[in-house]
Amino acid sequence: MIDVARARAETPGCANVIHFNNAGASLMPQPVLDAVLGHLRLESSIGAYEAADRSEPALERVYDSLAALLGAHRDEIAVVENATRAWDMAFYSLRFGPGDRILTSAAEYASNYIALLQTARRTGAVIEVVPGDATGQVSVEALERMIDSRVKLIALTHIPTNGGLVNPARAVGAVARRAGIPFLLDACQSVGQMPIDVAEIGCDVLSATGRKFLRGPRAIGFLYVRRDFLSKLEPPFLDMHAATWVARDAYEIRPDARRFENWETSAALKLGLGSAVDYAMEWGLEAIRERAWSLAATLRRALAAMPGVTVRDLGAEKCAIVTFTVQGRDPEEIKRSLLEKGINVTTPQIVAARLDMEARGLKSLVRASVHYYNTENEIERFCAALKT
Repeated sequence: MIDVARARAETPGCANVIHFNNAGASLMPQPVLDAVLGHLRLESSIGAYEAADRSEPALERVYDSLAALLGAHRDEIAVVENATRAWDMAFYSLRFGPGDRILTSAAEYASNYIALLQTARRTGAVIEVVPGDATGQVSVEALERMIDSRVKLIALTHIPTNGGLVNPARAVGAVARRAGIPFLLDACQSVGQMPIDVAEIGCDVLSATGRKFLRGPRAIGFLYVRRDFLSKLEPPFLDMHAATWVARDAYEIRPDARRFENWETSAALKLGLGSAVDYAMEWGLEAIRERAWSLAATLRRALAAMPGVTVRDLGAEKCAIVTFTVQGRDPEEIKRSLLEKGINVTTPQIVAARLDMEARGLKSLVRASVHYYNTENEIERFCAALKT
């Protein structure tokens, strides 16, 4: 059970806005803010290198926290600048050749799909989109029929940027394991709003960010790579953190997932990320999911009852992201109007998820993403503001 009053009291931004843009960047809770600002103050008072040395035990605990969050081991975790860099570092470590097949879904995020296109152009690999089922989520049956010896990767976005569906990652992972195919999961929108266990899902690689439902700072993300899979991946670039210069003409790549990191990093943001993970774990991911998804369901029902409003979410299972359009109104105009009333939403464009949005005839839509610290009263105020 979430103590909503406490959650809001510990979230300074709740006093200023109705924040329904948690899928973009959540409002940070006070402990996360304190962790980031506290370290920056320490850097300003004693020096950045010295502050990092003093904070080394806390910085190391971040890996333990992330491992606990994902059901992983600390040596399977890398902390990088953002989720896209995390995904890229893993993806560009894979090797493809002419005719190799990469399977993905129509909900794949633009940055990921652009990387797929670049690799296909360079190597002759082929990108194939697994059809959706009747609910709009990726069809596991269709995926199974597409498996053959030429499939070298399954890349899936767990929750898309432009809708509330939750793709069946665990079922996809089971297919991948049976076929011995690497499975790369983009969990940007799922980590922080629902429990994630990499062993249960069966993914070889998972990328995520701190700023969305995890409620951490911007410009920090992380990567999970399964222990047994690590040795198969050589990062696309290395530095003196990822590898050691052992002789004039030789280097050794470090054995753990930190081979995907680089030397220069923000200690303050890393500490903020660790604080965000610990804060989420304190509330409990099951309780967070129950609260956030219940609020989203309430919002969907309220929107569906409004004349001219079409809720656009797909999937058998729906999360804390709610997307909709309003007949005769431009999504950007709606966003600006709500912002003037102190309400934050965003408007995913076709360039962010082209395959899915083209198929549905959508150029843009409004995305309202709630979290456990939001309230039913805020939903009522949101709907009232949308009408005016």
